[in-house]
Amino acid sequence: MDPLNDSLFDAQGLETPAAFAAALAPAAEPGHFDELRGRTSPQRPAVSPAGSAPTAAPVLNLATAEPVTDEPPATPTPSAEAEGPLTPAWTQFFEELGPEGFADLPRRALSLERQIRDNGVTYNVYADTDGPQRPWSLDLFPLIVAPGSWAQIETGVLQRVRILDRVMADVYGPQALLQEGLLPAALVRGHPGYLRQMHGVRPPGDTWLRIAAFDLARGPDGNWWVVSQRTQAPSGLGYLLENRLAVSRQFPQAFESLQVQRLAATYTAMMEGLQRMCPAGSPPHIALLTPGPYNETYFEHAYLARYLGVTLVEGNDLTVRDERLYLKTLQGLRPVHGLIKRLDDPFLDPLELRPDSTLGVPGLLQVIRAGNLLIANMPGSAFLESPALLGFLPALSRRLLGEELALPALPTWWCGERAAMEAALPRLAECAVKPTYPGSTIHPSFEAVLGTQLDRRALDEWAGRIIRQSDAHTVQSYLPLSQMPTWAQDLGPGRIAPKAVMLRVFAVNDGPQSWRVLPGGLARLAGQDAQIASMQRGGSSADVWVQTEGEVDRSTRLAPQSTPASLQRHRAPVTSRAAENMYWLGRYTERAENTLRLARLTLENLSGEDQFSRPLVAWLHEMALRNALVPREVPGLARQHEGARAAHSRRLFERALIAELGQAQNGRSVGFNLRCLREAAQAVRERLSQEHWNHIVRAEADLVRRFQEQAGESGEGRYAVGATLRTLEATSAALAAITGAQTDRMTRDDAWRLLSIGRHIERLAFLASALAAGFEHGTVHEASGFEALVGLFDSTITFHARYQQRRDVASLVDLLVQDGDNPRSLAWVTHTLRKRLAKLAGSAPDRLTALSYELPNPDDWSLELLCDPGPDGRYGTLMQTLARCETAAYHVSDAIGVRYFTLTFETVRSVGV
Repeated sequence: MDPLNDSLFDAQGLETPAAFAAALAPAAEPGHFDELRGRTSPQRPAVSPAGSAPTAAPVLNLATAEPVTDEPPATPTPSAEAEGPLTPAWTQFFEELGPEGFADLPRRALSLERQIRDNGVTYNVYADTDGPQRPWSLDLFPLIVAPGSWAQIETGVLQRVRILDRVMADVYGPQALLQEGLLPAALVRGHPGYLRQMHGVRPPGDTWLRIAAFDLARGPDGNWWVVSQRTQAPSGLGYLLENRLAVSRQFPQAFESLQVQRLAATYTAMMEGLQRMCPAGSPPHIALLTPGPYNETYFEHAYLARYLGVTLVEGNDLTVRDERLYLKTLQGLRPVHGLIKRLDDPFLDPLELRPDSTLGVPGLLQVIRAGNLLIANMPGSAFLESPALLGFLPALSRRLLGEELALPALPTWWCGERAAMEAALPRLAECAVKPTYPGSTIHPSFEAVLGTQLDRRALDEWAGRIIRQSDAHTVQSYLPLSQMPTWAQDLGPGRIAPKAVMLRVFAVNDGPQSWRVLPGGLARLAGQDAQIASMQRGGSSADVWVQTEGEVDRSTRLAPQSTPASLQRHRAPVTSRAAENMYWLGRYTERAENTLRLARLTLENLSGEDQFSRPLVAWLHEMALRNALVPREVPGLARQHEGARAAHSRRLFERALIAELGQAQNGRSVGFNLRCLREAAQAVRERLSQEHWNHIVRAEADLVRRFQEQAGESGEGRYAVGATLRTLEATSAALAAITGAQTDRMTRDDAWRLLSIGRHIERLAFLASALAAGFEHGTVHEASGFEALVGLFDSTITFHARYQQRRDVASLVDLLVQDGDNPRSLAWVTHTLRKRLAKLAGSAPDRLTALSYELPNPDDWSLELLCDPGPDGRYGTLMQTLARCETAAYHVSDAIGVRYFTLTFETVRSVGV
């Protein structure tokens, strides 16, 4: 029976949903604090079948979340004998869920998973550019923090961020703490994260830290402990917003009744603080600096930039002029007054830090030293992240604040001090060993290890390493992590299972020397193997509900109501990088459509009754080579003879064409174009709707999957023409959806104009070359070739509706070249391009620019001259026109790159002015 069935609920004799949840959910493992029940699980005698060892749940290190054992927790069935009563908050949660809510939990879990997938929330575990993005992992249940616990956290975090800020101010100023011996010089000047270039700098508002994160865990005593701190570029502020939106939507009644504090007011205060302290600008321009779309947390960067209303930029979007930072946009250079960085310090400035960095901005530190930029956080905070520093903070708190620490950290020994090393070595079997300088290239760096998982020989080896390189090793005490309830459907039809949890809490600056703690956070859960509570190691996340005893702050990020007279339309700047990617997004969309239509046309004609038409076959072969549908070494169709040899050549050609279609990496056909389309879209994902992005991702994934399925079939299945045509038809529908999103669901700003220009440049060059090749091979003079050309221009229905059974050059040229109402005609494409280019340059509606004049003017074309075959029958005027269209398309493309992407502003050659 399904243990969540209502009838079972009744049969258990449990009167309330909370009692049923208590019976359904096993307690936390012995020695771990149970978040569901609010107490530490007592040690229990092992009860196991004869001859077998007792089942032990993973005991996790508070510092690393690594297990003592890999055994999973047992999966109980609900019974009247519960593991103990639930906390008041969890009791209220399940009471709001109600008896029928238990049976609905599997549906809610699937709904949550679908919402995360549909919203495109991803975490690129290893930043694999060739692999699929991993969906963000979010548990159905939240971590509920009671007001009393939160008060301890809030007080302690505010105190600690004040201490860290003052430590930075001293280290990059008078350095009194070093002189007094409260901070060892090896942990500051000897740390690779200490930047001597920042010494003597005075930040805006005398505030060094704008955003700080603290990783906390609850020990068996029920108190919260600091495990680590992050100050360079802490992640999570965007993911926790998505977690909140997704989970609160699944339990709206419980969310409301539990008095969960909202998050928006803290983000608003942070942005207002940044804006007030920016050194110049009214209003100040603030940007978020990201390493780019291949970073594992890029989704969060784009999401957070959109939520905060700031510009998402990469290093090559920015430039330094006269000790000021500027954003490169289509309209020129725009000042940047504030920067929220999601980039580690060494990569910020290749002139003064890592010379091999391509992610930063040359001269950025010079701008900061000149006081012309507010940056969150100030460079040089990496030494604060060393675990060794935790052991010195109690004394620093007394020295700087005259206070004892309100929120303790785990006992930590830096082995660079002889006394600390001698005290730590006997404790190795009970502690974690961590690198003092994690990720350093000049100090030993290693993965943290847990002493309880090491045998005597390994412990002796680590002791030897610590003695030889004592300053590179830090020993931290071990405590088991608390465990929270999670919904584990992989254990059957659905169970509540305890998992180890760590909590990341954020302090954000809202004014000079003023911080507030975000009332929530990012809960990270250990994976099924319980090796570490890390998203990179297969862990998951949970929303964090902080209860308040006072009023819930219901303010939002929406601007206050304004009058129409005071309304000012704000246009987000279009960076040169975004503009270039939008341009190529358009080109690859059109290129994918063109190659797909050409592939379908080729396969249909080579399998039909017109497969022996020499002009048609010659034209198809040339177009396939020009558009990389087949490798050039494939035997040609144009020189084939009828009979067995011809059939063999066709078969080889078809196989080569089909084999290339699904290749996303090594080929240059449809699969490759779809992959390039996705990569261009990924770089400007913040500008695309979620539906648009989903269409792009699915188009590539479905094509690759279908061809992989074909390749897995036996015999000739991989090269089956029928199956291939069905795949291309499905992909064509997906591309139509992508085109529709670009046409109907995007604002007509300069970024969209470049997308449209890219599409029409690609269309102009492709169609002009296809029509020219058709005349060169005489394809237009045969019925099959004539129909193929019209089909490639996607104009078959229009042609037959307009010209009935007529098939001559005049009707063909009239529709495909001259017709200003046919979006596939060269005249329509050229007119549209000229207008888009003029609008992009900011010209008046009827005033073209020099770049517009690079394209031929269709008004000068004469149908009579275009249809004149001439004395040699080669249609000289038409061929010259087609050649000029193709050449002009590529020349305009180069000129756009110079003018809008590289910002070199070279003079564009103009003809016809």
